[in-house]
Formats: sequence, structure tokens, C-alpha cells
Amino acid sequence: MPVKRRRPTTPAQRYYMVSTFEEITRDKPHKPLLETLRKKGGRNNLGRVTAKHRGGGERRHYRLIDFRREKREVPGKVVSVEYDPNRSARVALVCYADGEYRYVLCPEGLAVGDQIQAGRNLPVRNGNAMPFSDIPAGVEVHNVQFQPNGRSFLVRSAGTSAQLMAKEEKWAVLRLPSGEIRKFDLGCYATIGKVSNPEHKDISIGKAGRVRHRGRRPRVRAVVKNPVDHPMGGGEGKTSGGRHPCSAKGFPAKGARTRNRKKKSSRVIVQRRKR
Repeated sequence: MPVKRRRPTTPAQRYYMVSTFEEITRDKPHKPLLETLRKKGGRNNLGRVTAKHRGGGERRHYRLIDFRREKREVPGKVVSVEYDPNRSARVALVCYADGEYRYVLCPEGLAVGDQIQAGRNLPVRNGNAMPFSDIPAGVEVHNVQFQPNGRSFLVRSAGTSAQLMAKEEKWAVLRLPSGEIRKFDLGCYATIGKVSNPEHKDISIGKAGRVRHRGRRPRVRAVVKNPVDHPMGGGEGKTSGGRHPCSAKGFPAKGARTRNRKKKSSRVIVQRRKR
């Protein structure tokens, strides 16, 4: 999926880049799989801002995605490849043999008319979901479960994939996109292939208004604030303060490690991600 530039008829369009959307085969989503998505502007149930720099943005509907791939041993056919405003990857609408429709994350190379399935003893083919016990070493996967029969949380953004490095006893060893090497239960499901839309990382937003359309409000740099508002604020002129780079709550930034080493999940991490 290539990325195109626009002719700079205005200064805002000089660095403006946008996807060509050549792989999209349907303009309107499947209505039964839509839900209303209410915006909260970063506020909690008391109306207080708990997540900064959020608000506004275009109206959206949420697409119900089948991350668990619970439809086991039932073949499905890809009906369309669609755009989803809530994620960087494309989604595929699948019609199963029993007539049910579901959205799944679209792997790179999946096209309309292809057959996909979830279950055991399936061929290693793009879009098929199966447990690690059935996947050979060296295969690229995405949409990875943390625990068997749980929801898939890992490797879901555009162009990402994890590689199955080895299988030992009851564990599968994966190299994640961050570079971290981690162990997973062999009963965890993953989907074969790389997530679609790999050129997403190359797109230049180009202008501030396009960020506002995404629901992001302007951010004020920490060093220009007052000391009461940020640990890095205050000082005369362009002084950055005596504190190391940190967040508003004082947590170190710029790559400092903040993970608690006593977390139970540390025992399944073979190698930490790269600095």
C-alpha cells in the first residue's frame, strides 16, 4: 500500500502525506458490527481531566473486532478489506460457513475471496489462527494471546509481527517487535502473518489541524512551565531546571527503566527489550 504526497498548493500541504487506500474494497462498514463510541475528552466520572491533551476529533463508530478468534473449526471467506479509524491496521470482514459475519485484523497479503480459519491442525497460511503448539519455529505471527482462552493484546498495530523462535517443554519463545524475547504458554493462540498497512510508519502528518482531527489537543513543553506545574519548570531564560528529564509526576523519561523487577511476569521474560 503506497503513500502519496499532495501538490503543495498551500504551505500546510507541503509535508502532507496520506495513504492511497488501494487495498480498501468497501466504503461503508457492516452495521451489525458497529457500536457507538462516546468521547470523554480525557475526563473521569467526576468531570476531572485524568488524561491530558485529549478532546475534539472526528466522530467515529467502533468496529467490534474478533481478537479472541473464538470461531473455531469453522471456515470463513474474506468479504471485504476495510478502513478502521480506531487503529492503524486494516480490518477484514469475514463471512463464516454458518452465515455469521465478524471483523478480524487483516494480515498483509490477505485479499477478498481468501479462506481463513481458527483451530487445531490447520495449514500455516496467512490469516489462520492456531495455538503455538501447532506453529513451526521461524514463522511470523501477530494478534498474540497472553494466556490461553484469553483476549489477544500483543502485536496488533500496523506492519508489526513477532517471530516464533523455539518451543521448549510447555513454553513457546517469541521475539516481539520491541526486541523483547518472552515465553508464552503453548496453548496461546496467534494469527499467522504480519499485520497489514506497513507504510503507516512513513506517513507525515504535515499540519497541526490533522492532529486535532485525531482528538489530540496542543501540548505545552515542560521547560516553559512554572515550578508549581512541572518538575522541569521555572528558571531564568532557557534553563531546563536541575531535574533530569521526567514527567509531570516526577517519573524519569528519555529511556530510563521504570519496570518493577518484582512483577510476576518477569519470570517469563528471557531478554529485555533494547534501550
